[in-house]
Amino acid sequence: MKIGLISLGCAKNQVDSEMILGVFKKSEITNNISEADVIIVNTCGFIESAKKESIDTILEVLDYKKKTIVTGCLVERYYDDLKKSLPEVDLFIRIKDYPRIKEILKGFLNENVKDFKEKNRMLTTPKHLAYLRISDGCNNRCSYCAIPLIRGSYRSRLEDDIYDEALSLVNKGVKELVLISQDTTRYGTDLGNTNIVKLLKRIETIPNLEFVRCLYLYPSDVTDELIECIKNSKIIVPYFDIPIQHASNKMLKLMNRRDTKEKLYDLIGKIRKSIPNAVIRTTVMVGFPYEEESDFIELKEFVKEIRFDKLGGFTYSREEDTKGYSMPQVNKNVSKRRLNEIMRMQEKISLEKGLERVGEIHKAIIEDFEGYYYIGRSFAFAPDDVDGYLFIESDEKLKNGDIVNVEITDADSYNLFGKKLD
Repeated sequence: MKIGLISLGCAKNQVDSEMILGVFKKSEITNNISEADVIIVNTCGFIESAKKESIDTILEVLDYKKKTIVTGCLVERYYDDLKKSLPEVDLFIRIKDYPRIKEILKGFLNENVKDFKEKNRMLTTPKHLAYLRISDGCNNRCSYCAIPLIRGSYRSRLEDDIYDEALSLVNKGVKELVLISQDTTRYGTDLGNTNIVKLLKRIETIPNLEFVRCLYLYPSDVTDELIECIKNSKIIVPYFDIPIQHASNKMLKLMNRRDTKEKLYDLIGKIRKSIPNAVIRTTVMVGFPYEEESDFIELKEFVKEIRFDKLGGFTYSREEDTKGYSMPQVNKNVSKRRLNEIMRMQEKISLEKGLERVGEIHKAIIEDFEGYYYIGRSFAFAPDDVDGYLFIESDEKLKNGDIVNVEITDADSYNLFGKKLD
């Protein structure tokens, strides 16, 4: 039996997809959906555009007339509605049913399948890279966000289990581990005997590990201890992915964020003072209910003054059962105009920040070759297709997974360019 899987959404959902594929390790996995006997769509249900993409993908897959299984966040959130509106789908599996997925699939397909566990994951990333999920769920209850409704409350994995998985991945050839969670900085607060710093210090002792990266750091939980840990480490990269969402104190309060503009200034100043070459990436949201032009101008001025290395933006998506849903909504055209305005400004900032890195020496990992350049990533680039890449000239033939030193020679708004050093 051939199994095909389409994974939508974030890296955390990708880990679920890899664990689902791991259940089928005795079957043949195919990247060609048209050849598959069973097609699985692992959906995203975070915002309206993601929900639309999920539905469109399901409808496309149904045209193949194969056995179809739909899983993931959209199913967790709209299970009953989907069963009624898409009776052509053979099986829907909610996230809450993942612990029973072996039993469910064995009965549905009459196939021998394995347990749904991290140790059985079938990686879909390049051989040198793996995501390491350290928790699930979220306790932040931001006014715009449906994640707690989908994934539940925050639950840390046991430190020993995470370490064992990390060790196993590195022993299989993984050179970069990317720690992910809905809120990475909260790790261990529900366990009482560990925290993100203790976990990082343990993981960095693993031999042959070249890069460790943390994504999704909640601003108010980025401690002095965490900054020092990253500063003093040889393999934990100085890359701070800190979504701020806004810089107006009025909007931050309405969003139910725990930060203020003043605290954000202090945090970013502290990071840059301690680690001058640190990359700081953020996410901002425009068009949240009650956002006035004065709030948007305040956000723009903040972004202009802070000069983030990388910034992603999006317009507010009205989500059922969140606090923001019943608030007065901002005109969508106004929201789009604000997003375009801030992204145009950031494009110029990103170019300036990139050019400031000319002359730096970056340790990079090779991922591809295109035209005249090898494509790689250094500490400055996360592997989530958001940041861009490091394009490398080399007189020497390189292969994927090679680690090389690169002198930065140029930049554009999203990428760096460099030459491999001998």
